[in-house]
Amino acid sequence: MLKYSSISLLALVAATPVAAQDNIRSDDIVVIASGIEQSKDEVGQAITVIDAETIETRQTTDVVDLLATTPGIRFNRTGSTGSVAGISIRGAETTQTLVLIDGVKVNDPSGIGDGYDFGHLLTGNIHRIEVLRGSNSVVHGSQAIGGVVNLMTATTEGGFTGRASAEYGYSDTVNAKADVSGTTGPVSGGIGAAWFRTDGISSAAVGTERDGYENVAGNARLKVALGDALSLDLRGYYISADLDYDSFFGAPADSADVAKLDQYVGYAGLNLGLFDGRFTSRAAVTWMRNERDYFFMRGTAPDYGYKGTNLRFEYQGVVAPVDTAKLVFGYEHERPDYDFFGFGSTDSQEAKIDSVYALGIVQPVAGLSLSGGVRHDDHSQFGGATTLGANANYSPNNGATNVRLSYGEGFKAPSLYQLYDSFSGNAALRPERSKSYDVGVDQSLADGRALVSLTAFLRNTTNQINYDNATFTYGNIDRTRAKGIEATLALRPVDALNVTASYSYIDARDRSGRPAFDGKRLPRRADHAVSLSADYDWSFGLSTGATVTLVGDSFDNAANTVRLDGYALAGVRASFAITERIEVYGRVDNLFDADYATAFNYGTYGRAVYGGVRARF
Repeated sequence: MLKYSSISLLALVAATPVAAQDNIRSDDIVVIASGIEQSKDEVGQAITVIDAETIETRQTTDVVDLLATTPGIRFNRTGSTGSVAGISIRGAETTQTLVLIDGVKVNDPSGIGDGYDFGHLLTGNIHRIEVLRGSNSVVHGSQAIGGVVNLMTATTEGGFTGRASAEYGYSDTVNAKADVSGTTGPVSGGIGAAWFRTDGISSAAVGTERDGYENVAGNARLKVALGDALSLDLRGYYISADLDYDSFFGAPADSADVAKLDQYVGYAGLNLGLFDGRFTSRAAVTWMRNERDYFFMRGTAPDYGYKGTNLRFEYQGVVAPVDTAKLVFGYEHERPDYDFFGFGSTDSQEAKIDSVYALGIVQPVAGLSLSGGVRHDDHSQFGGATTLGANANYSPNNGATNVRLSYGEGFKAPSLYQLYDSFSGNAALRPERSKSYDVGVDQSLADGRALVSLTAFLRNTTNQINYDNATFTYGNIDRTRAKGIEATLALRPVDALNVTASYSYIDARDRSGRPAFDGKRLPRRADHAVSLSADYDWSFGLSTGATVTLVGDSFDNAANTVRLDGYALAGVRASFAITERIEVYGRVDNLFDADYATAFNYGTYGRAVYGGVRARF
């Protein structure tokens, strides 16, 4: 089920007492807040966890569509599956979202703003997603201004298990995936693969030709216990994608353009525990590489392309002198670089970033958890950036009620493109900075059958980097402010029924003082969004469910002259267990064939039907 540690105002009205049996679990362990495993009851920040059961039940193909049902998230996508897609958290820029896959930072150093393109990230073998909302650079460094998205593949819990599925549907779409994991002696691990292909839709709203897409993904994990206190941890993730897209030079229209991506993600770490676990160390090397080639016509040599690489060394230590106190500290060194070719020129640039941080976590009295820390990053181009953060979680009744407070600072280093591009780069750029505040309360009701919460937040961002049309270069010319509320509900009135709902209001505006933009709403960020999902397990093996999402109006441009109308989407799903190990399933997306857009002049899917089969062994 979908679990929240930031949940809902509406639920305070909707939740009613019911009989207690299998309660909604509130003791989820998360790693996104501090970089180590913590109970959500110890964390003062707003976190959503999407677990493997929810991912499987929802039958969602794109990670971005799954994230869109969580509070505080807005997204846009430029057409067919595989097209460029961005996630905005609490009204921040899409480039201000930090993304991790199995602990590796995957934001693209070759992108204009180091953003992450969610378009190629399918649910595939993703088994868990953690979303932290609010600035948190103390732990995560650059780009954690809006928040952090942490995606994880399957981990081994003992024994040998495997899963496989295959589905077919609208626009000749085929989606197949399989993974297997197991443990033998001191060795545990898993491997998975996924393949997706579709004829797609026209990415241009006015187009008629379909833009096809193919995506092959693979993942592997291996953990070896080298002794009682020492272990080796290896992880890898790979995506190869091929997309037909419609030209974005001017208004989108049918074209023969093709984009190809190869993404490599690797992690190698050593874990050491000493003094009965009172002191643990983790040393790791991570590597991420994005290779993007663009073709004006398929079958020819690439016309232009980018390669972005980020090599990182990480050390993290955790000292726990007593059960109620921990000190987390670390050092990181990273070296992002990018290469560009095309249009008669080439370019190569790199930077070096050294970082140190420390975070204290204490429980001074029963029910109270306090965290606070500091980080300093030294960038080879702009110098240093220091960030602070602190949060508190207090429960007077053993977790039934949690009151949360959080303050976080964030920063985002200028991208290599923004610093060094021969035409528009500006080597004098300073990092973007943010200060984020939120306060919330989580309440468990009806002996744990209902979990509700409300969070209010405010974030101010300064030195935001925008393109300056007066100088034709990038500059620190913008200030923005975002404020709002997030309300969610998790309800289980009977064992067979799960209901989750979320509402968020985001008022994200330009505060730059520029007459044409000051006070205007930030582009592609609707103020209101509501999501409701319900799933019921029938006694004879049938499961049925539905999701309804409503998104308010927004604007496609900074001047607020191009409106994107709000929309409502509904989807239904079902699955039936033929045996204990095999089930068939199906869904209808956009049930009422709504006509909508998340980016002006780009197409979206109408009603679409899919069906498939799953096997477990």
